[in-house]
Amino acid sequence: MLTVSIFVSHDGSMSDETQRDEPAPPERPSTNNPYLEGICRPVTEEVTALDLPVSGQIPAELEGRWLRNGPNPIGQVEDPGRHHWFSGDGMVHGVRIRDGKVEWYRNRWVRADNVASALGEQPPPGPSFGDRTQHGPNTNVGGFAGTTWAMVEGGGTPVEMTYELDTIGRNDFNGSLPAAFSAHPKFDPATGQLHAMTYCWPDLMDHIQYIVVEQDATVSKVVDIPVPDMPMIHDISITDTYAVIFDHSVTISGRALEAGINVPFGWNDDHPPRVGLLRRDADTAHAIIWCDINPCALFHPLNAYDDADGNVVIDFCRYDRMFDQDLLGPFGDSLPTLDRWTINPTTGRVNEERIDDRGHEFPRHNPRVGLRQHRYGYTSEVTPSIAGLHGATFKTDVTTGVVTSHEYGPGRGGAEPVFVPKVDGQAEDDGWLFVLVHDLERNGGRDRRGAELCILDAADIAAAPVATIQLPHRVPVGFHGNWVADNT
Repeated sequence: MLTVSIFVSHDGSMSDETQRDEPAPPERPSTNNPYLEGICRPVTEEVTALDLPVSGQIPAELEGRWLRNGPNPIGQVEDPGRHHWFSGDGMVHGVRIRDGKVEWYRNRWVRADNVASALGEQPPPGPSFGDRTQHGPNTNVGGFAGTTWAMVEGGGTPVEMTYELDTIGRNDFNGSLPAAFSAHPKFDPATGQLHAMTYCWPDLMDHIQYIVVEQDATVSKVVDIPVPDMPMIHDISITDTYAVIFDHSVTISGRALEAGINVPFGWNDDHPPRVGLLRRDADTAHAIIWCDINPCALFHPLNAYDDADGNVVIDFCRYDRMFDQDLLGPFGDSLPTLDRWTINPTTGRVNEERIDDRGHEFPRHNPRVGLRQHRYGYTSEVTPSIAGLHGATFKTDVTTGVVTSHEYGPGRGGAEPVFVPKVDGQAEDDGWLFVLVHDLERNGGRDRRGAELCILDAADIAAAPVATIQLPHRVPVGFHGNWVADNT
């Protein structure tokens, strides 16, 4: 099957091309930074592709978009030796599916001042906290309040996008967002609210904020939470009762600042790690229950819930150490394991357990069990080498500890698994997993053929993919995304 692609050049012109495993446009000169090379190497073009090759059969019930965001610097990086993986212009990739077919693939830079300038466009409209207009959000993308949002932590204002992934402009939730937002808001299906824990360096040096966003995309609650050292609080967990604060051992780092690292966070042995429980109905931080934990770092919880005894149970990906020797990325000092905290709000005691000691990251679960006790978690295997950043896709039964894997073959690995429940699914694992598959030979070497988007049966994860969609070019290793159904 032929792929009809429209390549949009930096001068705004378009050209139709017919591709069958053709090489991509010329790549940039090599650097000595692994986060700018191989499967992390930025792509240089915006592409619209129609009629993509598909093997297998896409489930007919799927109607919507698979979306993914990640860093993709638009020009030459000024100092590659100091370039952190978490920095760089955001680029959203999307695949539109309907009636068992792929209607389009698109990739678009999230517009910011520097991206617009490079593309010969006007800067995007809209306010930005702290005048952070230089780079577009590069960490997550999803649908909420009937629109599409690109998100980042640390100060960036969300950017609203069209269905076709063109930038509309920065949107501070219609003027109601007081400062920064997060890359990882948590959705409560019972209330329709988003909950976020936000930080902003250097503007908010002495506190973070707990923020609640209503279904109409307006902020209804902001709680200022005093914290020392400005920790890197990437994510949040919520239960029916609590919002959870991960005040861990990675903070603003004088060493990273002196080294000129553009994401200046590092391991801090002097910062007492703790986890906080803030009642969701509280209006101030005075009632937070702070609980000591062993030194660690974390980006992503799997799920959290209140158990029958009133404890808070959190499954998450735990690092023993991070940003200590390797200041440019998270995997150089330790690999994350899948762990559990059981927190007693009365005593403040945290029981720490290991679920599995393999490298687990980018955890997802069936969203229908969010805030409730879950049995299954889905993660991407991470390895010590940046060249093989992703490996198998894991399905972990947290009740039995059994881990089942989907292997992609030598030199291939699956990124973050996105769980899409089956329309009439009854069991917790009745669903589909969307997994972007990287191929070191094809996507990291001289062969520039496209990446693949696999659809797995979440109940039988070891089986062959239900369908595989061939993308028209490679997708650099990035971060997070979601399935946005058309009926949401």
